[in-house]
Amino acid sequence: MQRIYIFKRFERFWHWSQAALITFMMLTGFEIHGTYAWLGFQRAVDYHTTAAWVLITLWIFAIFWHFTTGEWKQYIPTMEKAEAVLRYYVTGIFVNAPHPFRQSTLTKHNPLQRLAYLFVKLVINPLIWLTGLLYLFYSSWANWGLGWLNLEWIALGHVIGAFLMLIFFIAHVYLATVGHTPTSHIKAMVTGWEEVD
Repeated sequence: MQRIYIFKRFERFWHWSQAALITFMMLTGFEIHGTYAWLGFQRAVDYHTTAAWVLITLWIFAIFWHFTTGEWKQYIPTMEKAEAVLRYYVTGIFVNAPHPFRQSTLTKHNPLQRLAYLFVKLVINPLIWLTGLLYLFYSSWANWGLGWLNLEWIALGHVIGAFLMLIFFIAHVYLATVGHTPTSHIKAMVTGWEEVD
C-alpha cells in the first residue's frame, strides 16, 4: 500500500460542511412535514431556511473552486471500467475481490461515482434549489409573472428532490465503508490521504 494525497483542504471542508448541513436540513424537513416533533414547526422552518442559505453559499463557493482549480474535470462521465466497477459493487465486495479502479490525484472518482455525483450536481441539487427558492418566495410569484405555478407541485418537487438526496446520502455512507478497511475512505476524507495498492 502507498499513500497518495487525493482530497484537498477545501474539498474536505466542503464535503463535511455540506454533509452536516444536508443532515440538519433532512432532520428539520422531516419535522416540517410532521414526521416528529423536536424543535417545533416554526423553529424547524426558520432553521431549515437558514441552513438552506448557508448551503447555497457553500455551493456557490464550491462551484467557483471547482472551475478555478479544474477539479470540475473529476465529474466528466466515462464508461471505461463502469461495468467492472458495477460487478465489483454487486458481488465483488462480498468475495473480497480487488477493486477494478485505481484512484489517483487526477482520477479521484470511479465511473459510477462520476455518474452519481454528476446526477446529484445536475439533477438533485438544481431540483432542490429551484423548488426550495420558489417555495420560500411564494408570495412574490405574481410579481414575477409566475402566478400560474401550483404550490402543491412545487412542494412535491422539493420533497422528491429531498428523498433523492436521502437515497444518495444512504448509498454514499454505505459505499464509504467498503474500502480495504471500513474506515479507510472516511479517513481519507478527513486527512486527504488515501491508501492505494
